[in-house]
Amino acid sequence: MRIVVVSAGLSSPSSTRLLADRLTAATLEHVAAETEVIELRELATEIAQHFVTGFPPARLAAALDAVAAADGLIAVTPVFAGSYSGLFKSFFDLIDKDSLTGKPVLLGATGGTARHSLVTEHALRPLFTYLRALVLPTAVYAASEDWGEEGLAQRITRAGAELARFTTPAAVPGQAPDVDTAAAIAPRSLTGAITSVDPADGFVTVPFEQRLAALRVP
Repeated sequence: MRIVVVSAGLSSPSSTRLLADRLTAATLEHVAAETEVIELRELATEIAQHFVTGFPPARLAAALDAVAAADGLIAVTPVFAGSYSGLFKSFFDLIDKDSLTGKPVLLGATGGTARHSLVTEHALRPLFTYLRALVLPTAVYAASEDWGEEGLAQRITRAGAELARFTTPAAVPGQAPDVDTAAAIAPRSLTGAITSVDPADGFVTVPFEQRLAALRVP
């Protein structure tokens, strides 16, 4: 089992790499896997050369091969001008069109403000859907004010568990699955949809009118 992590952070240290590391750690809590981190800032010159010459230098070729051979992918980018960075897009422009087909991909992004929180949905998710990757339900965006907050930690935990679930090999026929692990990864609602609700807490539906009433000022 091998998980490749692509980080497009430009500084060192960077919040983008920090998010990538935390997503990796959350995944490894549920599945045993080898990991490889690809720092795109170290490949920026090689990426530009590939566009000009049509041939990838050795380090870039190795990175592209690693992504293609991975069982799962974590891809994290900083937000520039309301979208993924140019370096991030350039790298994935060089990926063979069939390399990511059916591959589980966990998306992450970092930015200075919560106003960019939908970048994972309007920019990243369409990009990897176009590449026919299996984009996981939970994508994680971390604004500057999110670090240290419980909500970010919960999203990271849930996203890592989802990636572990989708990269875990199918159960061997006749062998009982790990029930505890299965319950911890991507809980499902009564309809079978993936949900953030813990099954142990039950599935109580609160009427919308009751929710509105609870928000009214006395």
